[in-house]
Amino acid sequence: MIKPITVYGNPVLRKECEYINNNYPNIREVIETMWQTLKHADGCGLAAPQINLPIKLFIVNSRDTYAYMSAKEREHLFSEEDCGIEETFINAEIIACSKEAWTTGEGCLSIPGLYEEVPRPWSVTIKYQDSEFKEQNRTYYGYTARIIQHEFEHTQGKLYIDRLSPLRKQLIKNKLKRIIKESRKR
Repeated sequence: MIKPITVYGNPVLRKECEYINNNYPNIREVIETMWQTLKHADGCGLAAPQINLPIKLFIVNSRDTYAYMSAKEREHLFSEEDCGIEETFINAEIIACSKEAWTTGEGCLSIPGLYEEVPRPWSVTIKYQDSEFKEQNRTYYGYTARIIQHEFEHTQGKLYIDRLSPLRKQLIKNKLKRIIKESRKR
């Protein structure tokens, strides 16, 4: 089932999400719905709050992005030997970030039509449970790490626009108001 994407202005996007366990109602269906919704939206990541569920769950697909890039783009955006991932992250916790940072364009399915340059660490080490609720502890790099950080922040009630400079936030203020106004018409 494909769910509508929760749009900027909805309070669920600013909510600290709740931990879940494998007894969470219909968890398999929720995860499958998220994958279908992500594919339909043609995105590379989706967090549960984006389908109006305030739980610590997000999915990442950097594999498709990798497949569509040129060799030169891959060299710049992915680490060596990384071909992208398709992974489910439950109850994730970022436990380390590299000091090395990089800035590149970022968008969000919940903030349609906006794309901004965002600085982030090049790599993250994250502890999480996979779709089978098995404990994982892994380090991800480059574009994959960027998507993970973006989606993780959704489960913390944060959005990528929070990382922008005060001046840039001021410059996009009217665009954000328009997004809220448009979403209320639906």
